[in-house]
Amino acid sequence: MGDALINDPDGGLPRLLAIMARLRDPETGCPWDIEQDFASIAPYTIEEAYEVADVIERAAWDELQGELGDLLFQAVFHAQMASERGLFNFHDVANGMADKMLARHPHVFGDESRDKSAEQQSRDWEAIKAAERKVKAQAGVLDGVAQGLPALTRAIKLQNRAARVGFDWPDASHVLDKVQEEAAELVEARDDLGPDEVAEEFGDLLFVMANLARHLDVDPEAALRSANQKFIRRFSSVEERLKAMGKQPTDSDLAEMDALWDAAKAEEKAARAKIT
Repeated sequence: MGDALINDPDGGLPRLLAIMARLRDPETGCPWDIEQDFASIAPYTIEEAYEVADVIERAAWDELQGELGDLLFQAVFHAQMASERGLFNFHDVANGMADKMLARHPHVFGDESRDKSAEQQSRDWEAIKAAERKVKAQAGVLDGVAQGLPALTRAIKLQNRAARVGFDWPDASHVLDKVQEEAAELVEARDDLGPDEVAEEFGDLLFVMANLARHLDVDPEAALRSANQKFIRRFSSVEERLKAMGKQPTDSDLAEMDALWDAAKAEEKAARAKIT
């Protein structure tokens, strides 16, 4: 593999593929890259996907190109390892995705009419995916939902699959009733049962909360990320206020920090009110 392509600043994707192959070369490559496998790289793939989501969440558009590049490199890394095993290569990945998009969009690339509602398109999409699962011997409605997804995201996907065949509450009010029921069962487990039952009931409550998010058209992962950022922002304010008093959190107590938290919260609400 010549260095001309590797050193070509306009080499694009072929250049990246060549660099990846060189990194994995058993004789001249990088020792760390050579010893990796699918399982060891998978956590980095997930991390890079979240970093893309983080950039979009922050609207940090100057960072998006770099993060997309990092995510692309993960696909290139996996494809290179697959090629070494004789499974497939990156071009097979790209062509396979292109074929899938053609098959799943007959209203764009085929003879079907584009004059259909979003609801009808969703039903058509599910019918196409069901046919694909049948070919893969995945007969069940819930088959093929990746186990490696974040738990909240997987819960939403499982619930969406079930809802498409009619297994769903009619509206959010029924889900809210279920939230109250599951919360009561969690309290009962805490008071009368063991840690295994507490964990089970807590999981049930989280699952129903994910379903509530789906009915309210809320992305639970995004909502929790936002809540995390809010917590960081307000606790940092508590730390700053304590610092102005010559103190650290370890020098304070819950009552004082709670009062400072409420003050930070009130300032945020006042600032939002001015904006609106």
